Amino acid sequence: MNRTDRLLAIILELQAKGCQRAEDLAETFEVSKRTIYRDLMALDESGVPLVATPGKGYDLVEGYFLPPLSFTADEAIMLLMGSDFMAQSFDAQYRTAAQSAGRKITAVLPEPLRIEVAEVEAGLRFIVPDGPEKPELFQQLRRAILQRRRVRFLYHARFSGEKESEPGVPTSRVVDPYALIHVGGAWHLGGYCHLRQDRRNFRLSRIAELTILNETFRRPSNFEVAQRDPSDRTLTVRVLFDWQSARWVRESPSFFQVAAEEHPEGWLVTLRIRLEEEIIQWLLSWGTHAKVLEPDSLRQRLLLEIQAMARIYAELNEPLPS
Repeated sequence: MNRTDRLLAIILELQAKGCQRAEDLAETFEVSKRTIYRDLMALDESGVPLVATPGKGYDLVEGYFLPPLSFTADEAIMLLMGSDFMAQSFDAQYRTAAQSAGRKITAVLPEPLRIEVAEVEAGLRFIVPDGPEKPELFQQLRRAILQRRRVRFLYHARFSGEKESEPGVPTSRVVDPYALIHVGGAWHLGGYCHLRQDRRNFRLSRIAELTILNETFRRPSNFEVAQRDPSDRTLTVRVLFDWQSARWVRESPSFFQVAAEEHPEGWLVTLRIRLEEEIIQWLLSWGTHAKVLEPDSLRQRLLLEIQAMARIYAELNEPLPS
């Protein structure tokens, strides 16, 4: 944080929290007490009305406010919850920015509204997992996106789906990085894959040995972060869930679901996938509550998987030799 930003932040901190000791401000902004004293002197010389109380700290003269923004209680709550969510979801640089934004929002609220917001906020909380699994990788990719620079990395695809790729063996990818996307509790890189000659999403936890190349690229003008391109999902799957599980399927639908409807025997779900491997584990997790209606090939693969599992557990149940 540069000095100009810190001077404004000190004013906002005093507005939000009232009287603050120099050591408290030094800890908040991660600078020395001597730096805080110089900052306070600079604010005083620029006309900001500061009051110093021995043994208590520094405060602003009552009634002094920066030009405030006008928020309703609901607007302020949504902004503060959003900044809290962002602080938990991103790396250190953006976490600091989100926390700073939250302080600024709180600071411009009138005292009665600030109290109301604090009471409501105390009963609402986002609990999210830690930020990106690989914060350094996240930062590198963010920089590559901003600079429009191509990247190269090894990718551990769970299912290759390609004749020239062996499952479980990482492939080298050269990618034009378009966006970082948070989906299903994990970060993904969206971009154009030169190996596959198409747009692909790459889970960050499966990326290794990233190199930012000197080559630049131009992002398509029609690219949208929220856009889904299901054109390569050519395999249709229909699954019938019994009524016992229907509620839970509706609550946590598959990423590949494209339609769902009531059926005399339960809840009928239609999915579109690229590879059968993509949903085998998901289907197995529902046990006897799910019945694949089509395609036949997927039913056969599930049968083989279940038979293999049965053999494993049968062997575990065999008596040990005496």
